[in-house]
Amino acid sequence: MDNSNRQDARPDRSQLQVLPAHQARRWWVLAVIGVAQLMIVLDSTIMNIALPSAQRDLGFTNGDRQWIVTAYALAFGSLLLLGGRLGDLFGRKWTFVGGLAGFAVASAGGGAAPGFAVLVSARALQGAFAALLAPSALSLLATTFTDQKERGKAFAVFGAVAGGGGAVGLLLGGALTSYLSWRWCLYVNLFFAAGAVIGALALLASPPRGHRPRIDVPGTVLASAGLFGVVFGLSRATVDAWGSAFTLVPLAVGLVLLAAFAGVQRMVPNPLLPLRVVLDRNRAGAYLAVALTFVAGFGMFLFLTYFLQDVRGFSAVRTGVAFLPFPTGIVLASTIANIKLLPRLGPRLLIIAGFVLSAAGFVLLTQLHPGSGYFAHVFPALVLIGLGFGCSFPPAMNTATRGVEFKDAGVASAMVNTMQQIGGSIGIALLSAFAAQSTSSYLASRASQAPTAAVVQIATTHGYTVAFAISAAILAAAGLLCGALMPRHLAPAVKPAVPAPLQPESRV
Repeated sequence: MDNSNRQDARPDRSQLQVLPAHQARRWWVLAVIGVAQLMIVLDSTIMNIALPSAQRDLGFTNGDRQWIVTAYALAFGSLLLLGGRLGDLFGRKWTFVGGLAGFAVASAGGGAAPGFAVLVSARALQGAFAALLAPSALSLLATTFTDQKERGKAFAVFGAVAGGGGAVGLLLGGALTSYLSWRWCLYVNLFFAAGAVIGALALLASPPRGHRPRIDVPGTVLASAGLFGVVFGLSRATVDAWGSAFTLVPLAVGLVLLAAFAGVQRMVPNPLLPLRVVLDRNRAGAYLAVALTFVAGFGMFLFLTYFLQDVRGFSAVRTGVAFLPFPTGIVLASTIANIKLLPRLGPRLLIIAGFVLSAAGFVLLTQLHPGSGYFAHVFPALVLIGLGFGCSFPPAMNTATRGVEFKDAGVASAMVNTMQQIGGSIGIALLSAFAAQSTSSYLASRASQAPTAAVVQIATTHGYTVAFAISAAILAAAGLLCGALMPRHLAPAVKPAVPAPLQPESRV
């Protein structure tokens, strides 16, 4: 027998020595991953609070304002699959560290931006490095925690950060903007990134890598361009009509490119997204659950922020504090659901229960009017939605990364983040269109009356409640779809980070 083949059939001793130390530090690794994930999630909402101050400082128009948020989402959403596969091919420790360092540099550039163009470019660069960082963070979590009980705890923590970080971003953004400057909403990432880089270099293992397959260039181009088209088209739908060419053409082109991408993945030897990852029923249902959760979740952040500030007159800081019941509910529910109930009940029942609770919270929000009190209407709704998201989101993430081969863990994790971005983009575009149309219809039905400030507030709140009603319907339908699609029981956990015997293509 060939000695080289006999050597390949044995586990690499250096890897076997690295793994126990890495596993022994796994709870510290979770802390590092949690900090990185919090930084990513914060930046999806923290700039929303800072936009008015940044606009006054840099002098850009209302029409340009959306690009501060859209640039981040476009780069993040379109490059996620590539970022996940790079982690699989080149090692998750170094893509994690590289993503953190690049994100910090981009944040520093955005904080020091002298004008609109630099700020937009920095936000796009943030999104690109987030696309490298986010899949690495989730795949490190999935491959570090393989014991069922410990995995449940780890995903409960991670899910709470991922689900509730947006609310924390509103609070932090309001405080930094009010007491320092909008620029600190970007500079604050330097502290998060520095701490996470130091922790990653000290704690994460970097097993030796063998043969690396080539990157799927056609798949990368098709997936990135297709996702860009879909996210761009949806972002334009919030500004232009759904029938506008600026909306329909990018959406159509994006969908065609994604269909071509799926076809290419069946033919290439080293696909960017192996179809075995998404054709599993458990994972397909989990991806659907993540996407539909964020369809409703992003709309809640957007419209409830507008309601509290523009209708109820809350300050930025007070608005951030008002959202705190939401992440609190996520933490409470995810701890119980992911640790205690998931091993016994499986993901299907928990995800359905989470959607039902969240839908009930959105039904409460449909009762809002300009004079609604916070504790009578908003507080109980946020508690219910937080509990619902805590029941559904962490188990969905856990399920989406279970049972995958180690070499596919990065791209499976990237799909979770892709579903978040696509779901959020769909939610903002779809719900914004319905809210705007409902507001206009309400004002048109009272055209004989003078459009006083009170009438405008009533019409605006009516638009928000229509969006909340649609969110409730989406979550109810999501519960039915996931119930029909997902099997009851959990799949086995992700295969250990150092399989034995090791195949050359599995080394990362």
